[in-house]
Amino acid sequence: MSSSSTYHKKKLVIMLSRFPFPLEKGDKLRGYYQIVELSKFYNITLIATTDHKVLNASIDKLKPYCSTIHIFKLSKISILFNTLFQFFTKKPFQIGYFYSSKINFTIQQILNEVQPDHIYCQLIRVAEYVKNYHSCSKTIDYMDALSKGIERRIEKAPFYSKWLFKIEARKLSEYERKIFDYFENHVIISEQDRNFIIHPDRKKIICIPNGVDDSFFENIDKTNEFELLFIGNLSYAPNIEAVQYINKNILPYFNQQNQPIKLLISGATPTPLIQKIAQKNENIKLTGWVNDIRTSYARGKIFIAPMMIGTGLQNKLIEAMAMGIPCITTTLANNAINAQHELSIVVADTADEFNKAIEKLLSNEQFYNTISQNGKSHVLNNFNWRNSSIKLHELFIKK
Repeated sequence: MSSSSTYHKKKLVIMLSRFPFPLEKGDKLRGYYQIVELSKFYNITLIATTDHKVLNASIDKLKPYCSTIHIFKLSKISILFNTLFQFFTKKPFQIGYFYSSKINFTIQQILNEVQPDHIYCQLIRVAEYVKNYHSCSKTIDYMDALSKGIERRIEKAPFYSKWLFKIEARKLSEYERKIFDYFENHVIISEQDRNFIIHPDRKKIICIPNGVDDSFFENIDKTNEFELLFIGNLSYAPNIEAVQYINKNILPYFNQQNQPIKLLISGATPTPLIQKIAQKNENIKLTGWVNDIRTSYARGKIFIAPMMIGTGLQNKLIEAMAMGIPCITTTLANNAINAQHELSIVVADTADEFNKAIEKLLSNEQFYNTISQNGKSHVLNNFNWRNSSIKLHELFIKK
């Protein structure tokens, strides 16, 4: 990017806990598209930690939008030591996982050299690196209420680890409250998550929703070879539970009705448990990661997302809706999308409700088309990366 095209722009430092490519996780998706849009207003210095090797091809995807890119590899030894050390501090284990004093020293040097006009920090995981920098205003993106997400996992956790989840949930809640005061601006994905941040001024947190890439609205040939479809990061606990739920409560019901239906599962890093489920059921097809996820969406007739735990906005749902695929999901997941039941989405919270919704969508073409068309319109009108990033830009320049 030439200096002639960027000299007049203000300098923005973006701090991420993961390098934002490839787009197999929700925080990466949010980070990547925000960088793309914010680069129209700022010279961006990207600082990202990582616990995996970042390929040059991934770095090349960000180069057109960043003036400078700094990637800090977290060593396994530092991750282990710093995470375990949090047993003796009030900080959450997640903070320890992503923090390194050596990396922090270098980041302070970068900040002093860049002298940014603003710092945007995604997730409290990396807030320690920038919280004490006072030469410019800062924005923290909570993204989700991490404490609530961990709390929801306590009930389903194995008995030997429940105590650990309880400790982490308590520590995260306290840290979410304390870190608030180090930043001038605060954003989060949804109002639902904002209400879980325990701070007296939490109403000052601005809701900045995710968006959908314009390519999802393009007309793509659909094969509909699978009645049901589920897509997501397949090492993420809420997604693992969702797959188990479908395998246990949905597919057997239709087998009993002598109307077996097929399920397609796509997404990065499927766990051994998910692989085992797919191997044992001839009606399940597991693809794992695919380069263009739209090709998987195009193979399914109905998107099913029985999300019983977790927080934030489910990108997979708004992507499916953008492609005109009717979605069935829980009240928990729909709260962040705010789509109207049986108009632009179908809400189900029990196995019986899920099964009846599937039957209705498969047998009633008019109902199917109504959910398809209205769901697409709902996403088009409410979830746009460009509009969300403009809201961020306007927030940055207020301080």
